[in-house]
Amino acid sequence: MQTLPNPASPSVPASLTTGYATTDGTIQRRKTRPVQVGSVTIGGGHPVVVQSMINEDTLDIDGSVAAIRRLHEIGCEIVRVTVPSMAHAKALAEIKQKLLQTYQVVPLVADVHHNGMKIALEVAQHVDKVRINPGLYVFEKPRSDRTEFSQTEFDDIGDKIRETLAPLVISLRDQNKAMRIGVNHGSLAERMLFTYGDTPEGMVESALEFIRICESLDFYNIVISMKASRVPVMLAAYRLMARRMDELGMGYPLHLGVTEAGDGEYGRIKSTAGIATLLAEGIGDTIRVSLTEAPEKEIPVCYSILQALGLRKTMVEYVACPSCGRTLFNLEEVLHKVREATKHLTGLDIAVMGCIVNGPGEMADADYGYVGKQAGYISLYRGREEIKKVPEDQGVAELINLIKADGRWVDP
Repeated sequence: MQTLPNPASPSVPASLTTGYATTDGTIQRRKTRPVQVGSVTIGGGHPVVVQSMINEDTLDIDGSVAAIRRLHEIGCEIVRVTVPSMAHAKALAEIKQKLLQTYQVVPLVADVHHNGMKIALEVAQHVDKVRINPGLYVFEKPRSDRTEFSQTEFDDIGDKIRETLAPLVISLRDQNKAMRIGVNHGSLAERMLFTYGDTPEGMVESALEFIRICESLDFYNIVISMKASRVPVMLAAYRLMARRMDELGMGYPLHLGVTEAGDGEYGRIKSTAGIATLLAEGIGDTIRVSLTEAPEKEIPVCYSILQALGLRKTMVEYVACPSCGRTLFNLEEVLHKVREATKHLTGLDIAVMGCIVNGPGEMADADYGYVGKQAGYISLYRGREEIKKVPEDQGVAELINLIKADGRWVDP
């Protein structure tokens, strides 16, 4: 099948598929078309958007409203809810209305699975984006005795997918709403598995089939995800998807995530390994860290990833040396004190360095520096300029005074 032309889709140079760091250390992001999700724009050069998903049963109106609000108040910009039945779809109308009455409008995404055409059509009236999984949207029960998939069978199911998907696409198109085509490695359709194997290529072809249906109906408000629970598979799938879209002139934004990453330190490391790697290559326009914990725990991880890569500036960036024999004070203790005193600020880089041997040079990009000068004394810096030497026990207070003097302090 050929991709239909889309004059509105930006041309994406192949060289930007994997991105690169520019000479000033910033990341060159892959060019994508903007997709509006309520008041938030994904892609089109806009900041990488942070998402999460509530755990509450959508039939619990008050619980869902409270959960959505908790996430939004701590920086989650788009919130997803699960919609497994028609009753859940209709409940979203009440959730949206109650949010408006008691809080504010929040961009909402509905997650629809398993033969969800009627559910999707209903919920599309109440949310800003509908997420569908190509492997489950038209669910075909696998045949245990199957040894091959004929082209006729393959095409017949493709026709059924189009017939089922078209009403939803038309509804979203006419309402100027969005769709996420969310492919999961663990739920590829049987015919894709037989044709392409359990591979990133099968994931990509699954997404492209749905994209082509959308484009044939003049619908382009699409976001794509290619999630897997194994980081190497996830990386391969997103890279291949970006390359294939570039070849086909499709500038759709990508939603990044490692699905089922688990919990605790390893869940965070696993998610960061996948998401940050792609973002550093210029791939990705919105992210969700999937932890087996309260959804609120996901948001700080998202912002830490974006901050570390210089893609969002939402908190203080602390630069601190690892300590060595030259360190003239308890570096870990002082860093903790500095962080506790300044962590409510945004947009600042603050360095805490143990001695003057490496301190002034290693912290050259910081706005402020706290550097060991001699036993019992520290030096405070503004950028590369040493401002004053003060007794160590006055260091944190004097750092605050320096920030205040520059007009960059705000009270907690």
